[in-house]
Amino acid sequence: MVPLPHYEYLPWLLSSHPAHPPHFMASIRQPKESTPVLVFLLLLSFTDLCVASRKLSSLYQPPPTILTYHRGALLEGNIPISVLWYGKFSPSQRSIITDFLLSLTPPHRPTTFAIITPTVSKWWRTVDYYVQKAGKRKTHVLLTNQVLDEGYSMGRLLRRSDVSELARRLGVMAGGVALVLTAADVAVEGFCSAACGMHGSVAAGSARSVYIWVGDSLSQCPGQCAWPFHEPAYGQQGQPLGAPNGDVGLDGMVINLATLLAGSVTNPYGGGFFQGDRDAPVEVAAGCPGVYGKGAYPGYAGKLRVDVKTKASYNVEGEKGRKYLVPALLDPISNSCLPMV
Repeated sequence: MVPLPHYEYLPWLLSSHPAHPPHFMASIRQPKESTPVLVFLLLLSFTDLCVASRKLSSLYQPPPTILTYHRGALLEGNIPISVLWYGKFSPSQRSIITDFLLSLTPPHRPTTFAIITPTVSKWWRTVDYYVQKAGKRKTHVLLTNQVLDEGYSMGRLLRRSDVSELARRLGVMAGGVALVLTAADVAVEGFCSAACGMHGSVAAGSARSVYIWVGDSLSQCPGQCAWPFHEPAYGQQGQPLGAPNGDVGLDGMVINLATLLAGSVTNPYGGGFFQGDRDAPVEVAAGCPGVYGKGAYPGYAGKLRVDVKTKASYNVEGEKGRKYLVPALLDPISNSCLPMV
Protein backbone atom coordinates (compact mmCIF):
# COMPACT_ATOMS: atom_id res chain seq x y z
CA MET A 1 0.00 0.00 0.00
CA VAL A 2 1.51 3.32 -1.02
CA PRO A 3 1.53 5.74 1.95
CA LEU A 4 -0.34 9.01 1.84
CA PRO A 5 1.69 12.18 1.36
CA HIS A 6 2.94 14.24 4.27
CA TYR A 7 1.41 17.72 4.07
CA GLU A 8 2.29 21.05 5.55
CA TYR A 9 -0.33 23.78 5.49
CA LEU A 10 1.48 27.02 4.87
CA PRO A 11 -1.00 29.92 5.08
CA TRP A 12 -1.27 32.20 2.11
CA LEU A 13 -3.17 35.00 3.79
CA LEU A 14 -5.57 35.84 1.04
CA SER A 15 -8.25 33.23 0.57
CA SER A 16 -11.66 33.52 2.16
CA HIS A 17 -11.94 29.74 2.33
CA PRO A 18 -11.72 27.87 5.65
CA ALA A 19 -8.23 27.15 6.87
CA HIS A 20 -8.13 23.42 6.24
CA PRO A 21 -6.86 21.34 3.33
CA PRO A 22 -9.17 20.62 0.39
CA HIS A 23 -10.72 17.17 0.68
CA PHE A 24 -9.26 16.00 -2.62
CA MET A 25 -5.74 16.58 -1.31
CA ALA A 26 -6.19 14.03 1.45
CA SER A 27 -7.35 11.38 -1.00
CA ILE A 28 -4.45 11.62 -3.44
CA ARG A 29 -2.03 8.74 -3.02
CA GLN A 30 1.64 9.40 -3.37
CA PRO A 31 3.48 7.98 -6.39
CA LYS A 32 5.96 5.22 -5.54
CA GLU A 33 8.97 7.17 -6.65
CA SER A 34 8.38 9.96 -4.15
CA THR A 35 9.19 9.91 -0.48
CA PRO A 36 6.31 9.72 2.04
CA VAL A 37 7.29 13.27 2.95
CA LEU A 38 5.73 15.72 0.51
CA VAL A 39 5.32 19.25 1.82
CA PHE A 40 3.00 21.69 0.09
CA LEU A 41 2.93 25.46 0.19
CA LEU A 42 -0.84 25.56 0.46
CA LEU A 43 -3.46 28.26 0.11
CA LEU A 44 -5.20 28.97 3.39
CA SER A 45 -7.08 31.86 4.90
CA PHE A 46 -6.37 34.80 7.15
CA THR A 47 -7.70 38.00 5.64
CA ASP A 48 -11.25 37.76 6.89
CA LEU A 49 -9.99 37.63 10.47
CA CYS A 50 -8.98 41.26 10.33
CA VAL A 51 -11.66 42.87 8.16
CA ALA A 52 -13.71 44.05 11.13
CA SER A 53 -10.90 45.73 12.97
CA ARG A 54 -7.39 46.18 11.65
CA LYS A 55 -6.32 47.90 14.85
CA LEU A 56 -7.34 45.00 17.06
CA SER A 57 -5.75 42.54 14.67
CA SER A 58 -2.47 44.40 14.77
CA LEU A 59 -2.45 44.19 18.57
CA TYR A 60 -3.13 40.46 18.67
CA GLN A 61 -0.14 38.40 19.78
CA PRO A 62 -0.48 34.72 18.85
CA PRO A 63 0.91 32.06 21.17
CA PRO A 64 4.56 31.15 20.53
CA THR A 65 5.32 28.50 17.95
CA ILE A 66 8.05 26.16 19.17
CA LEU A 67 9.72 23.97 16.58
CA THR A 68 10.88 20.62 17.91
CA TYR A 69 13.81 18.73 16.43
CA HIS A 70 12.70 15.15 15.70
CA ARG A 71 16.25 13.76 15.41
CA GLY A 72 16.09 13.18 11.67
CA ALA A 73 18.46 14.17 8.88
CA LEU A 74 18.89 17.81 7.83
CA LEU A 75 20.69 19.28 4.86
CA GLU A 76 24.11 20.50 5.99
CA GLY A 77 27.51 21.58 4.76
CA ASN A 78 27.71 22.14 1.02
CA ILE A 79 24.22 22.11 -0.50
CA PRO A 80 24.47 21.95 -4.31
CA ILE A 81 21.40 23.27 -6.09
CA SER A 82 20.56 22.36 -9.68
CA VAL A 83 17.84 24.36 -11.43
CA LEU A 84 15.49 23.16 -14.17
CA TRP A 85 13.79 26.02 -15.99
CA TYR A 86 10.68 24.36 -17.38
CA GLY A 87 9.16 26.56 -20.05
CA LYS A 88 10.27 29.94 -21.29
CA PHE A 89 12.00 32.31 -18.87
CA SER A 90 13.89 35.36 -20.08
CA PRO A 91 17.53 35.81 -19.03
CA SER A 92 16.49 38.70 -16.78
CA GLN A 93 13.89 36.50 -15.08
CA ARG A 94 16.38 33.71 -14.52
CA SER A 95 18.87 36.14 -13.00
CA ILE A 96 16.31 37.22 -10.36
CA ILE A 97 16.25 33.67 -9.01
CA THR A 98 19.93 32.82 -9.44
CA ASP A 99 21.07 36.07 -7.81
CA PHE A 100 18.83 35.22 -4.85
CA LEU A 101 20.39 31.76 -4.51
CA LEU A 102 23.89 33.22 -4.76
CA SER A 103 23.00 35.72 -2.04
CA LEU A 104 22.21 33.07 0.60
CA THR A 105 25.79 32.21 1.57
CA PRO A 106 28.07 34.58 -0.36
CA PRO A 107 31.84 34.20 0.07
CA HIS A 108 32.47 37.86 0.84
CA ARG A 109 33.88 39.11 4.11
CA PRO A 110 31.54 41.40 6.09
CA THR A 111 31.67 45.06 5.14
CA THR A 112 30.22 48.09 6.87
CA PHE A 113 27.40 48.01 4.31
CA ALA A 114 26.63 44.37 5.07
CA ILE A 115 26.70 44.94 8.82
CA ILE A 116 24.12 47.71 8.82
CA THR A 117 21.96 46.48 5.93
CA PRO A 118 19.40 43.65 6.13
CA THR A 119 20.64 41.07 3.64
CA VAL A 120 19.59 37.72 2.24
CA SER A 121 22.54 36.08 3.99
CA LYS A 122 21.47 37.52 7.35
CA TRP A 123 18.01 36.09 6.77
CA TRP A 124 19.58 32.69 6.05
CA ARG A 125 21.50 32.77 9.34
CA THR A 126 18.32 31.79 11.15
CA VAL A 127 18.12 28.65 9.02
CA ASP A 128 21.78 27.97 9.80
CA TYR A 129 21.10 28.41 13.50
CA TYR A 130 18.59 25.56 13.40
CA VAL A 131 21.03 23.38 11.46
CA GLN A 132 23.87 24.00 13.90
CA LYS A 133 21.56 23.66 16.89
CA ALA A 134 21.04 20.06 15.77
CA GLY A 135 24.79 19.50 15.74
CA LYS A 136 25.09 19.72 11.95
CA ARG A 137 27.56 21.61 9.81
CA LYS A 138 26.92 25.19 8.75
CA THR A 139 25.41 25.35 5.29
CA HIS A 140 26.97 26.64 2.09
CA VAL A 141 24.51 26.93 -0.78
CA LEU A 142 26.08 26.27 -4.19
CA LEU A 143 24.46 26.91 -7.57
CA THR A 144 25.95 24.04 -9.55
CA ASN A 145 23.87 23.47 -12.67
CA GLN A 146 21.10 25.00 -14.77
CA VAL A 147 19.07 23.22 -17.44
CA LEU A 148 16.65 24.89 -19.87
CA ASP A 149 13.59 22.94 -21.01
CA GLU A 150 12.00 25.51 -23.29
CA GLY A 151 10.39 22.78 -25.40
CA TYR A 152 8.07 21.63 -22.58
CA SER A 153 9.34 18.03 -22.77
CA MET A 154 6.46 16.74 -20.63
CA GLY A 155 3.81 19.12 -21.94
CA ARG A 156 2.22 22.18 -20.39
CA LEU A 157 -0.05 20.29 -18.02
CA LEU A 158 1.94 18.48 -15.35
CA ARG A 159 0.95 16.06 -12.64
CA ARG A 160 2.84 16.16 -9.35
CA SER A 161 4.47 12.87 -10.33
CA ASP A 162 5.75 14.64 -13.47
CA VAL A 163 7.39 17.27 -11.27
CA SER A 164 9.23 14.62 -9.26
CA GLU A 165 10.31 12.96 -12.52
CA LEU A 166 11.69 16.27 -13.80
CA ALA A 167 13.56 16.63 -10.52
CA ARG A 168 15.01 13.14 -10.89
CA ARG A 169 16.29 13.99 -14.36
CA LEU A 170 18.53 16.65 -12.86
CA GLY A 171 20.53 13.88 -11.21
CA VAL A 172 21.10 15.67 -7.91
CA MET A 173 22.83 13.48 -5.34
CA ALA A 174 21.87 13.10 -1.69
CA GLY A 175 22.44 16.30 0.25
CA GLY A 176 21.59 18.49 -2.73
CA VAL A 177 18.43 20.16 -4.00
CA ALA A 178 16.77 19.84 -7.39
CA LEU A 179 14.86 23.04 -8.06
CA VAL A 180 12.09 22.77 -10.66
CA LEU A 181 10.67 26.13 -11.75
CA THR A 182 7.68 26.22 -14.10
CA ALA A 183 6.86 29.14 -16.38
CA ALA A 184 3.65 31.15 -16.29
CA ASP A 185 2.05 29.12 -19.10
CA VAL A 186 2.58 25.75 -17.37
CA ALA A 187 -0.26 24.28 -15.29
CA VAL A 188 0.69 21.92 -12.48
CA GLU A 189 -1.74 19.66 -10.64
CA GLY A 190 -3.05 21.57 -7.62
CA PHE A 191 -1.35 24.85 -8.58
CA CYS A 192 -3.50 27.84 -7.55
CA SER A 193 -6.37 25.65 -6.37
CA ALA A 194 -4.32 24.16 -3.56
CA ALA A 195 -0.63 25.05 -3.67
CA CYS A 196 1.95 27.62 -4.74
CA GLY A 197 4.80 25.12 -4.52
CA MET A 198 6.04 22.05 -2.69
CA HIS A 199 9.11 20.20 -1.50
CA GLY A 200 9.72 16.49 -1.29
CA SER A 201 12.43 14.00 -2.21
CA VAL A 202 13.24 11.47 -4.91
CA ALA A 203 15.52 8.46 -5.11
CA ALA A 204 19.20 9.28 -5.69
CA GLY A 205 20.94 5.93 -5.90
CA SER A 206 20.59 4.25 -2.52
CA ALA A 207 19.69 7.56 -0.85
CA ARG A 208 17.26 10.37 -1.57
CA SER A 209 17.69 13.91 -2.84
CA VAL A 210 15.44 16.83 -2.02
CA TYR A 211 13.48 18.69 -4.64
CA ILE A 212 11.49 21.91 -4.66
CA TRP A 213 8.90 23.01 -7.16
CA VAL A 214 7.66 26.61 -7.51
CA GLY A 215 5.50 27.98 -10.32
CA ASP A 216 5.19 31.44 -11.87
CA SER A 217 1.65 32.46 -10.96
CA LEU A 218 1.47 35.68 -13.01
CA SER A 219 -1.07 34.52 -15.60
CA GLN A 220 -2.89 32.01 -13.39
CA CYS A 221 -3.25 33.20 -9.79
CA PRO A 222 -1.06 36.17 -8.79
CA GLY A 223 -3.59 37.15 -6.13
CA GLN A 224 -3.02 33.81 -4.48
CA CYS A 225 0.68 33.12 -4.97
CA ALA A 226 2.26 36.55 -5.58
CA TRP A 227 0.69 38.63 -2.80
CA PRO A 228 1.57 41.29 -1.66
CA PHE A 229 2.69 42.29 -5.17
CA HIS A 230 -0.81 41.74 -6.53
CA GLU A 231 -4.31 42.41 -5.23
CA PRO A 232 -5.57 39.47 -3.15
CA ALA A 233 -7.92 37.10 -4.90
CA TYR A 234 -10.30 37.21 -1.94
CA GLY A 235 -11.01 39.32 1.10
CA GLN A 236 -10.28 42.98 1.66
CA GLN A 237 -8.64 44.66 -1.31
CA GLY A 238 -5.70 46.98 -0.96
CA GLN A 239 -3.03 48.64 -3.05
CA PRO A 240 -0.45 46.00 -4.03
CA LEU A 241 3.18 46.65 -3.24
CA GLY A 242 5.72 47.34 -5.94
CA ALA A 243 7.74 44.26 -6.90
CA PRO A 244 11.43 44.93 -6.11
CA ASN A 245 12.68 43.40 -9.37
CA GLY A 246 9.82 44.70 -11.49
CA ASP A 247 8.31 41.26 -12.12
CA VAL A 248 5.26 40.32 -10.04
CA GLY A 249 5.44 36.65 -10.99
CA LEU A 250 9.16 36.18 -10.34
CA ASP A 251 9.22 38.27 -7.17
CA GLY A 252 6.34 36.15 -5.93
CA MET A 253 8.33 33.03 -6.81
CA VAL A 254 11.21 34.28 -4.65
CA ILE A 255 8.90 34.47 -1.61
CA ASN A 256 7.67 30.92 -2.16
CA LEU A 257 11.14 29.60 -2.98
CA ALA A 258 12.58 31.16 0.18
CA THR A 259 9.83 29.58 2.27
CA LEU A 260 10.29 26.13 0.77
CA LEU A 261 14.08 26.22 0.75
CA ALA A 262 14.15 27.06 4.46
CA GLY A 263 11.76 24.17 5.10
CA SER A 264 13.73 21.80 2.86
CA VAL A 265 16.97 22.37 4.75
CA THR A 266 15.49 22.16 8.25
CA ASN A 267 12.96 19.38 7.54
CA PRO A 268 13.95 17.60 4.31
CA TYR A 269 12.54 14.15 5.05
CA GLY A 270 9.95 14.69 7.78
CA GLY A 271 12.19 14.17 10.80
CA GLY A 272 13.67 17.64 11.18
CA PHE A 273 12.40 20.81 12.83
CA PHE A 274 8.64 21.31 12.86
CA GLN A 275 5.68 21.76 15.17
CA GLY A 276 2.59 19.59 15.24
CA ASP A 277 1.77 16.36 13.50
CA ARG A 278 4.26 14.90 11.04
CA ASP A 279 1.45 14.69 8.47
CA ALA A 280 0.70 18.42 8.81
CA PRO A 281 3.83 20.11 10.16
CA VAL A 282 4.52 23.78 10.69
CA GLU A 283 8.03 24.50 9.45
CA VAL A 284 10.40 27.39 10.05
CA ALA A 285 8.69 29.89 7.72
CA ALA A 286 5.17 28.49 8.10
CA GLY A 287 4.84 29.79 11.63
CA CYS A 288 4.90 33.39 10.36
CA PRO A 289 2.42 33.43 7.46
CA GLY A 290 2.24 36.76 5.67
CA VAL A 291 4.76 38.44 7.98
CA TYR A 292 7.40 40.42 6.10
CA GLY A 293 7.98 43.41 8.36
CA LYS A 294 7.34 44.67 11.86
CA GLY A 295 3.72 45.34 12.74
CA ALA A 296 2.39 42.84 10.20
CA TYR A 297 -1.08 41.39 10.60
CA PRO A 298 -3.46 39.53 8.28
CA GLY A 299 -3.79 41.51 5.08
CA TYR A 300 -0.88 43.83 5.92
CA ALA A 301 2.68 42.72 5.14
CA GLY A 302 4.27 44.97 7.75
CA LYS A 303 6.52 48.02 7.63
CA LEU A 304 8.99 47.55 4.79
CA ARG A 305 11.76 49.41 3.06
CA VAL A 306 10.81 51.31 -0.09
CA ASP A 307 13.16 51.97 -2.99
CA VAL A 308 13.26 55.73 -3.50
CA LYS A 309 13.49 55.41 -7.28
CA THR A 310 11.13 52.57 -8.12
CA LYS A 311 8.84 52.80 -5.06
CA ALA A 312 9.09 49.01 -4.78
CA SER A 313 8.93 47.35 -1.35
CA TYR A 314 11.56 44.99 -0.01
CA ASN A 315 13.11 43.80 3.24
CA VAL A 316 16.53 42.41 2.26
CA GLU A 317 19.31 43.14 -0.20
CA GLY A 318 21.36 40.59 -2.10
CA GLU A 319 24.19 40.21 -4.54
CA LYS A 320 24.58 42.67 -7.43
CA GLY A 321 22.43 45.25 -5.66
CA ARG A 322 19.34 43.05 -5.78
CA LYS A 323 16.39 43.70 -3.50
CA TYR A 324 13.97 41.00 -2.38
CA LEU A 325 11.02 40.36 -0.11
CA VAL A 326 11.46 37.27 2.06
CA PRO A 327 9.18 35.81 4.75
CA ALA A 328 9.88 36.17 8.44
CA LEU A 329 11.28 33.04 10.07
CA LEU A 330 10.62 31.68 13.54
CA ASP A 331 13.35 32.82 15.89
CA PRO A 332 14.58 29.66 17.65
CA ILE A 333 15.49 31.69 20.75
CA SER A 334 12.36 33.78 21.31
CA ASN A 335 9.97 31.43 19.42
CA SER A 336 8.49 34.50 17.75
CA CYS A 337 8.52 35.78 14.18
CA LEU A 338 11.74 37.49 13.19
CA PRO A 339 11.17 39.93 10.30
CA MET A 340 14.26 41.44 8.72
CA VAL A 341 12.99 45.04 9.02
